[in-house]
Amino acid sequence: MSGRKKPWEKIARQSGLLLVGLFVLLPIWGLVYLAFEGGTIGWPSTFRLWPEVPTPRVFSQVWAQASQSLPFLALLKNSLFVSGGAALSSVGLGASMAYAFARYRFPGRQQGLFALLVGALLPPVASMTPLYVLLTILELRTTLLGLTIVYTAFAMPFCVWNMRSAFQAVPKDLEEAAFLDGASALEAFWRISLPIAMPSIAVAALIAFLIAYSEFAMGWLFVEKSADVTLAMAVSGALGISTFSGSLLSALAILMSLPVVLLFLLLQRYLLDRLMFASVGNE
Repeated sequence: MSGRKKPWEKIARQSGLLLVGLFVLLPIWGLVYLAFEGGTIGWPSTFRLWPEVPTPRVFSQVWAQASQSLPFLALLKNSLFVSGGAALSSVGLGASMAYAFARYRFPGRQQGLFALLVGALLPPVASMTPLYVLLTILELRTTLLGLTIVYTAFAMPFCVWNMRSAFQAVPKDLEEAAFLDGASALEAFWRISLPIAMPSIAVAALIAFLIAYSEFAMGWLFVEKSADVTLAMAVSGALGISTFSGSLLSALAILMSLPVVLLFLLLQRYLLDRLMFASVGNE
């Protein structure tokens, strides 16, 4: 009887969950309302649960011209190039570094980990000047490749720390068994440690992708041509227009979020399967 919750405790918990749900869903519903309202200039002055005359016309306008000179697909292409490149670079370059920090002892190891931690905690604005100078010297500052390098530099410290913890959780007995079977260190890493650590690696890649996909403040510093504008930059630029349309901005935000939602849906089962595989491997 002592473990059974009282009715008022259940009501309080359900009420709290309801408030959290409303806090999350109401902004999303506001975007949907503005997008289907179809002609709001600025922010709406009256409250309605549903538009008087719902219309998808705004979505077709955004699809044809999401910014001043680019259609939605061109902006999406730029965003996917930058965010996908940052995610692949952060994981591809950081996996071997994370494994080295997790498995080997070498001079400067603690100092290197501390430097990565400082890099993960520093605000992005602290790296603006050195990255600006470096990419200017390399003549990459105003290119999408240069912007990809910038976002990779921001995401790399977090990815390395996250993947290092995953490699530390891999039992050494599995690698030692592979060594006894004649596997090299590279083969043990590729066939044993990497598959078991894949859930954390996938999470690190997703977060690196989201960092690059949603960032816009640094983008304006490293992008000069309108053809290189990303979706996040287009959204922030629309807010700077004195007569911006709330409906167009909401429709653009909804279309921008769809690739992220689709990515999570595609990887959800894969992540769960890998997590189950890792838990079995640790037993």
